[in-house]
Amino acid sequence: MMSKLACYTLCALLCVDSYPVEAQDSKNIPRLGFLSANAAQNDSDRLAVFREALRELGYIEAKNILIEYRFADGKLDRLPELATALARLNVNIIVTAGNEAVQAAKNATQTIPIVMAFSGDPVRAGFVASLARPGGNITGLSRINVELTAKRLELLKETVPSATRIAVLFNPEGRVPLLALKEAQAAAQKLGLQIQALEMQAPQDIENAFRSAVRERAGAVLTLPGGFTGFYRTRIVNLAAKSRLPAMYNNARFVEDGGLMSYASDQREEFRRAAVYVDKILKGARPTELPVEQPTKFELVINLKSAKQIGLTIPPNVLARADRVIK
Repeated sequence: MMSKLACYTLCALLCVDSYPVEAQDSKNIPRLGFLSANAAQNDSDRLAVFREALRELGYIEAKNILIEYRFADGKLDRLPELATALARLNVNIIVTAGNEAVQAAKNATQTIPIVMAFSGDPVRAGFVASLARPGGNITGLSRINVELTAKRLELLKETVPSATRIAVLFNPEGRVPLLALKEAQAAAQKLGLQIQALEMQAPQDIENAFRSAVRERAGAVLTLPGGFTGFYRTRIVNLAAKSRLPAMYNNARFVEDGGLMSYASDQREEFRRAAVYVDKILKGARPTELPVEQPTKFELVINLKSAKQIGLTIPPNVLARADRVIK
C-alpha cells in the first residue's frame, strides 16, 4: 500500500503537470508572436511542424511557452496593424511567414527579435545587411525564391516544349515579386520565350488573368512568390486546370492541392529550422549573431493526375528528375 508521503508526492506532481498556464506566473513564460498573410487553416500543416520542433526542444505550447497568432487572411493591408499589435504585446520574438509579414514586423519594431520562417530574398528586400551578418533584429531562413525563378521557367519549357508564351502571375506589392519578374524576363530572353506579365491585386483579378492568358494564347503559366498567390493557391490551381494550361508553381503546396508541378525548398523543414532559431534567441543569442540560412535541397514535385487532366504528357527526361511524383 502506498504511504501517505508517497501519495502526497504523486498528487503534487500531477497538480504541477496539469496546472493551467493562466494560473502560473505568465511573466516568466516566453511569448512568441506568429504573423502570416495566410488564413489559419492554410498554415495549419506548417505550424504543426513548428510546434512539434518546439516540443523536441523542450517548449510545450500553453505550458512553458505561449504563442500569439495573427493571420491576415490574404488581406495584405492588414499585416501592418497585426504586426503593431504583436509589438505592443511586447512578445519575446515575432516569427514571420513570408516577405510581406517580415516587412510589416520590421516596420513595427526595431528591438523585438524577428525570425523569418521563410523569405524570398531578405538581402535584396532590405531585411538584412547580408546573410552571414544580418546586422539588425531580423534573422531566420531564406528561400532563394527569386533566384529559382529562372530554373522554374527552364523546367516549364522542358515540360511544354511547344510553349513560346508564358503567362506570369504575380501580386506587385512588395519587392520580391517584382525582383522575381525581372528574373523571369531575363531568363525568358535566353530561352527564346515571351513573358505575359499579369498583375493580381484582388480576387477577381485571378479570373481576369486566366482569361487574358487564354485570349493571348499563352502556352503555360508561372506563378511568382508572394502572400497573395499563396493564399489563393486553390483558386489558381483550379483555374489553371479549367483553362487547360500547364503551370509551374513556386512551392509544393500548389501541387499537393492539384497543381501540375513545382520546384522549391521544403517548407516544412523551414518551419522546423525556425524553431531552432527561436530556441537560440530565447537562450540569449542575438539575431545579429545568427546567420540567415539558405536551403541546401530543392524538390521537383510533379502531379501526374493533373497532367492527365489537361492532356499533357510529362517528358521522360523531366519525370526522371522528379523528387516526388503525385499519382
